[in-house]
Amino acid sequence: MKKYIAIAIAAVCAFSLASCDKFLDYSPQGKPTVDNYFLNDDQANNAIDIVYYRLFERDGMFSRDIYWEQACANDMVWGKTRGFNPLATLTYTGNESPLVDSFNRIYSYGLSRANWIVRALLEKQEKTPLTDVEKRVLGEAYFLRGQFHLLAAYRYGTKELGVPFVAYEDVEGGYNYTIPPQLPTVMDNYAYIVSDLTKAEEILPRFESYGAADRGRAHKASAAALMAKVYAYWAMWDATKWDNVIECVNRLETTYGRGLVENYPDLFAPDWQKGFWTKEYCWGIPGEGGPDHGGGGGVELTGVMLEDKGWGKFNGWGQIKPSYDLYEEMAKDNEDTNGDGKCDVNDEKNIRLATTILEYNDEFQYFGETMRFFSPQNIEAGFQCNKYMQAFAPADCIAKGWVLDNSNYPVTRVMWPVVRFADCLLLRAEANLAKGNAAAATTDINKIRVRSHLKPLTGNATWTDLYHERRCELAFEFAADHAFDCKRWAVSGAPEIAALAKAELNSHPRVRKYEDRTDPLSTFVIGPYEDYMNPVKVWDGNEKCLTFPYPTDEITKSGGALQNVPAWR
Repeated sequence: MKKYIAIAIAAVCAFSLASCDKFLDYSPQGKPTVDNYFLNDDQANNAIDIVYYRLFERDGMFSRDIYWEQACANDMVWGKTRGFNPLATLTYTGNESPLVDSFNRIYSYGLSRANWIVRALLEKQEKTPLTDVEKRVLGEAYFLRGQFHLLAAYRYGTKELGVPFVAYEDVEGGYNYTIPPQLPTVMDNYAYIVSDLTKAEEILPRFESYGAADRGRAHKASAAALMAKVYAYWAMWDATKWDNVIECVNRLETTYGRGLVENYPDLFAPDWQKGFWTKEYCWGIPGEGGPDHGGGGGVELTGVMLEDKGWGKFNGWGQIKPSYDLYEEMAKDNEDTNGDGKCDVNDEKNIRLATTILEYNDEFQYFGETMRFFSPQNIEAGFQCNKYMQAFAPADCIAKGWVLDNSNYPVTRVMWPVVRFADCLLLRAEANLAKGNAAAATTDINKIRVRSHLKPLTGNATWTDLYHERRCELAFEFAADHAFDCKRWAVSGAPEIAALAKAELNSHPRVRKYEDRTDPLSTFVIGPYEDYMNPVKVWDGNEKCLTFPYPTDEITKSGGALQNVPAWR
């Protein structure tokens, strides 16, 4: 926690950024003091852009670290042996490097900086009217403070104890940069987050008002969409909040015109106009690709998931691979093309599965060549994520600017969804199921299924249907933190979905193991993933499994002011 204190006053001051023509393009320009900052619009833009960058940066939180946490569910496995096995087996200590890095990014790099900007602009507003740019930046600061705060809240807080937070502007005489107090419950944190997102929605412009250089900034629909997710987490402890989820998603639809794109693969296309700024876009990370000028904006996980060494053409990292469990779940939507009376992995793949997962002998375009997928490197999984492969298709993908020209940071020109409208529709469906309105839930689920040419549900939706749709529609996106979906369902979900979640949390994932890994037509067997088989996963249903413990160093540095939830003591 000392990093939170030490960096707060210098949060923006240490990163003065020059004004540029494109959102998140910047270069260092010196070290201003608190007294001489926010003197013009350029400084306001630069101050907020570095807060975005801490989410967007290519080797950070959304780029890689936060996805190691997903291994405790059964959708993904690692392509190489890692030192993070406790994250997969529910035996974490809080000191695993991805957890420590993410904790520091949330508090030191995110919350404190957004907090500083909110306070500074409110103080300026008391003396002189803010410019239009400064008003927008204030809205962005509220939004980003809510985004970082949410990432801390649901991963570390419960109804028994919340996470550290204080709004700097609420402290009489100015915040003195001591350790922020932990709130009594995580519901208190959610109330603060909703307050910030409400202010953000009031202040921010609509997406349609942004020029090309500012697309990617938060907008009104971003705030409403993220608020729906906050209320869904809050409903874990207070079921009345499902009403608020429905209200938020209704507002997205009616006030902000959000909806589903017609063609599911278009969501992951590299073209800026087609794959980025669609009506389904609510909030995400737009990857730039192109030449590496030291920034490399975007999420490098698109290349982290690419086959290790990229079949000799590009430096893929060979990590984060689909499990057979996910493949099998998605294949339930196949049509019975082989006439055996079942819809399963032996039938022709549905468009959502084909878009999401490559399996051996699948055809795909790669650097101008038609290839058949195989995976000769590292630990065998038998699959690769396919959602973000379109950028690698053309022979001139690097020259086009679709792929970063520095393969040490494999960033591509795709939109990385943090929350998209399909996610929100499924949250509304979940809310309606929780309220006993299965017919309304069926309508929303079927919108998503029909878009991907899947058979609509013929009867009322069940909790099993909701589990299936969130797992399959949002696989390999942060739009669904599937591991935490399973955790919250296991703790507070209806019996049907709680049983599904617990079964997943109590088992290890399976993979395909091929006889000849260099042969796309090789035979295979289905077996357990060998990298994290021990210990046996045990979901015990208490808050020790639900949350992460804080890094030991942070507890020590705080002198006891920072405490884990009771289950971790």
